[in-house]
Amino acid sequence: MIDKIKSKLRSELEVKLSSIYNQEINVVVEEPKTTNLGDISIPVFSIVKAVRKPLNEVVDVVIEALEQSQVYSWFKEVNRVGGFINLTFDRLVFAKEVINEAAAVTSFKYEIGKDKTVCIDYSSPNIAKPFSVGHLRSTIIGHAIGNIMEKLGYKVIRINHLGDFGTQFGKIIYAYLNYGDKEKVDENPIEELVKLYVEFHELAKENPEIEDKAREIFKELELGNPEYNKLWEHFREVSLQEYMKVYKMLDVYFDSYNGEAFYNDKMQKVVDELTEKNLLKKDAGAMIVDLGEDMPPALIQKSDGSTLYITRDLAALFYRKNTYDFDEVLYVVGNEQKLHFEQLKAVVKKMGYDFYQDIHHINFGLVLQDGKKMSTRKGKIVKLEDVLKEASSLSLAYINEKNPCLENKEEIAEKIGVSAIIFNDLKNYRTNDVEFNLEDMVNFVGQTGPYLQYTSVRISSVLEENEFDDKNINFELFMSDHSFDLIKTIAQYEEILIKAKNEYSPSVLAKYLLNLASYFNTFYAKEKIMVSDEIERNTKLTLISIIRNILDEGMKLLGMQVIRRM
Repeated sequence: MIDKIKSKLRSELEVKLSSIYNQEINVVVEEPKTTNLGDISIPVFSIVKAVRKPLNEVVDVVIEALEQSQVYSWFKEVNRVGGFINLTFDRLVFAKEVINEAAAVTSFKYEIGKDKTVCIDYSSPNIAKPFSVGHLRSTIIGHAIGNIMEKLGYKVIRINHLGDFGTQFGKIIYAYLNYGDKEKVDENPIEELVKLYVEFHELAKENPEIEDKAREIFKELELGNPEYNKLWEHFREVSLQEYMKVYKMLDVYFDSYNGEAFYNDKMQKVVDELTEKNLLKKDAGAMIVDLGEDMPPALIQKSDGSTLYITRDLAALFYRKNTYDFDEVLYVVGNEQKLHFEQLKAVVKKMGYDFYQDIHHINFGLVLQDGKKMSTRKGKIVKLEDVLKEASSLSLAYINEKNPCLENKEEIAEKIGVSAIIFNDLKNYRTNDVEFNLEDMVNFVGQTGPYLQYTSVRISSVLEENEFDDKNINFELFMSDHSFDLIKTIAQYEEILIKAKNEYSPSVLAKYLLNLASYFNTFYAKEKIMVSDEIERNTKLTLISIIRNILDEGMKLLGMQVIRRM
C-alpha cells in the first residue's frame, strides 16, 4: 500500500509541476532514512537544478502542489527540512485502510500475472547420483519462486529437467559392465553407482584412455544401443524412486520430469535450423555458433557428432515455447553456469526470436561444507535425505526437553526440522554462498524458521481460546508506535511479494516475515491482549489474527510447514 501511495503521489506531482514550470519534471518520492523524520520524503534538489529557482521557492511550490493532490488526506503533517519535504501519515486513516484491506489479503490471488505463463526449470538432479545437499538450493529457490508467482496470478509450469543424459552415463555404464557387481547394484543402486562413478575417475588418472571409451559408449547410447539403453532406463527409474522420497519430505512437486534424454530426438531440428540460417560454422571438426568477440562460441556438436548441454537446452527451450507458450522461462541454476545461459540467449537472438528477452538465469551460490564445495567425483557428498532426518531429530530433542507430552511430536519435529533447513537457505540472498550448519538452522531463537513457526503458534494459542468480532474495533488503538509499526509492515505485504518476484528472490519475503514477527513480539511484550474491554480485545485480536494469517501464508509460499503446536 505504501508503494501505491508513493507512486500516486509521484505521478500527481509530476503532472502538476510540469504544468507549472512548463517543462518535464521528475519527482523522487522515498522513505526517510530514519522513521523520526516521517513516513515519506520528497527531496527537491533535482527539481531545483532542473528549474533553476531558489530552494525555498521550489519547496513552497511543491508543498502547494502536494496540498492539491488526491492522496494529501493520507497525511497528518508536512515538514520541510532543508531540501526535503517530509510527510507523516494520519495514523487513523492509514490504519483503517490497511486493516480493512488486510482482512482478505491472504484469501485471494492477485492479478499481476493474469493470463501470463512462466516455466520454471529447477532442482534437476543427475540420475544415478544421490540427491545431495548441493541440489537443495535450486529445488527450494525454484519452488518458492513458483509459489510466489502463483500467488500473484501467474500460471506456473514447474519443470524438473533431470540430468539423465550426457558423458557421465558412458562412464557409469563402462564401470558397471567392466567391474560392477550386479547384486550389489540391485540391492543399493544409487550408492553403488556413485562408487562406480568415483572409481572410474580414480582409474582414469592412470588410464586416461577409458575416458574415450566412455565417450564412445555415450555416443552409442544416443544412437539407441539396446543394451546401454536398458541399463540407462533402469538407472533412471531407481534414481527417481529415491528422489521422490526427498521431494515428499520437502513437499515439492513438478508438472514435468522431462529430462535431457527427452530431447534426444528433438535436437536435429535445432541443428537443421541453425544450418538453414547459416549460423553453424565448422571449427576443428566441431560445429559452433560464433557469438562475436565478447563471448566464446557456442559449441553445438562435437567432432564425433555427439551433442552438448546447449544443444539439448535449445531443443528444450523451443519445445517449452511451442507447448506452453510461456511469457517467461526461468532457469534456477548455479552461478557457475552464467556463461552457458548468456550463450543460450545469444544463440536464440541470432536465430531471430524475440523471446530471448524472456529467458532468465536465476543464479545462486554454492552450499559449502567446511568452506568447500561438495563434489560427487571426489566422493565427498552429504545426502539431503539424511540431513533432513537429522534436522528432524534435533527438533525432536528440543520438543522432548520443552514439551515432552506434545501429541504427534515426531510429525511436528519433522515439519520444524525440514522448514528450518528451507528457511535458513531462503533468508540469504540467492547469489551468496551458504555454509551448511545444521545446529544454527534448527535454533528456536534468532532469525530462523523455528522462530517464525513459534511466533505463529504463539498467536494461534491466543486465537484458539478466544472469539472476537473484527467488525467491532477501535482504530484509535493503533496509534502507538509499536502498534503502528505493525500496521505499516502489514501494509507492505503485496509490495513485498511483487519485489520478491521482480528480483526472483525469496529472501525478500523471508526477511519481511522476520521483520513482521519481530514487530509482533515487541507488540506482544508491551500490550495485554486479553483485556476486559470488549472493543479493545476485539481490536487486538483482529490485529494479531491478520499477522498470523500473513506469517502462515508467507511461510507456505517459501515452502515451509505451518504448525499449531510445538
